Amino acid sequence: MGRLFGTDGVRGRANAELTPELALSVARAAAGLLADRDGTQRPVAVVGRDPRASGEMLEAAVVAGLVSAGADVLRAGVLPTPALAYLTGRTGANLGVMISASHNPMPDNGIKLFSSGGHKLPDAVEAAIEHEVGRHLRRAGDAVAHRPTGAQIGRVRDLPDAVEDYAQHLLSTVPRPLTGVRLVVDGAHGSAAACGPDVYRRAGATVATLGCEPDGWNINDGVGSTHLEPLIAAVRAQGADLGLAHDGDADRCLAVTAEGDVVDGDAILAISALAMHERGQLREDTVVATVMSNLGFHHTMRGAGIAVQTTAVGDRYVLEALRARNLSLGGEQSGHLVFLEHATTGDGVLTGLALLSRMAETGASLAELASVLTRLPQTLINVPVRDRIAVVESDEVADAVNSVEEELGDSGRVLLRPSGTEQLVRVMVEAPTQEQADSVADRLAKVVAAAG
Repeated sequence: MGRLFGTDGVRGRANAELTPELALSVARAAAGLLADRDGTQRPVAVVGRDPRASGEMLEAAVVAGLVSAGADVLRAGVLPTPALAYLTGRTGANLGVMISASHNPMPDNGIKLFSSGGHKLPDAVEAAIEHEVGRHLRRAGDAVAHRPTGAQIGRVRDLPDAVEDYAQHLLSTVPRPLTGVRLVVDGAHGSAAACGPDVYRRAGATVATLGCEPDGWNINDGVGSTHLEPLIAAVRAQGADLGLAHDGDADRCLAVTAEGDVVDGDAILAISALAMHERGQLREDTVVATVMSNLGFHHTMRGAGIAVQTTAVGDRYVLEALRARNLSLGGEQSGHLVFLEHATTGDGVLTGLALLSRMAETGASLAELASVLTRLPQTLINVPVRDRIAVVESDEVADAVNSVEEELGDSGRVLLRPSGTEQLVRVMVEAPTQEQADSVADRLAKVVAAAG
């Protein structure tokens, strides 16, 4: 068995790399390691999924694995990943399991795990689960004698009003009605297709929808946060004040201005950090960002007297940094923002509400709010390779990176990062001009491709 966990859980082509057998083993191993067994109560797990057709199959396997390990299951149905995390904490469950491949195309699916309280797992726990899964798959027969039997087998029941419970939680974060805001929401034919528009409407906004008709096959298909062109066109055509785009499991949010300009996670994070700083809500006057954030974001924060703590890519690393220092806000350029007072993971709809609330509070347009961030020109190229880890560790690539860093000096930067879920190496370059960023990134991409 190869590496099981990527940047955000287990992910692969459903029924190929991610089989029901593997899903069952992951669920059993997680239940065994995360259940706080004191002999008095049966462990409890909350299970949710996005609308992918393969989620039905994998949900059945996950539930079977959990109950076979002696855990009771609360089945939450189709809902956003942050809703699953919230419900894991609210119900006092030992474990949360979300079946989703986030922004990946429909053939893929994934499994995201949450510990008690609704927090993503640290690397050490993922490694322990991976070890147990390997043992189960190699020696399945030996484990049979240790499984619960009779009344010790777990039970399954549906969790009533799961989405409404989450919606009420989101609405409690809105300080004033969003009356007068005209909004287009792109739900990516995913988990937020129903609850996202509903929450924005109940908060007071006038909402038109796009990508809100999931059929099990069309998730992320030409819509959502990875395909912003339809949203840009819809915002312009309808004369809306802005557009919000979510991904398949609604843990991220990107925005589009009335003029059709994209407002990415860096800009939304900057807007949110400045707002919380102004209100005295930004703990230690510090915001957490990842290595992917633009240098312009760092410059904007420094100019406002806000410190930036940098982490590896992945909202779980952002969350770990937030929790370690009891900070209040962090996020990623991709649109994952964590508002620690209200959520334990990236939450796209919560982010959208925070952005809309700032517009309502200030009377400013999204374009005006986003203008606080002046970004350096940036180029990102995804290079397909055979072995992403070997490529980034190769001497040829290291020499090329060192040469480019000397060329850019303090006026730009280079970041090479292996994808956490695909055989890709991401080449990112920031430079004083777009022409230089494009040229340098193209040169590095060719070196990476040759090494791959």
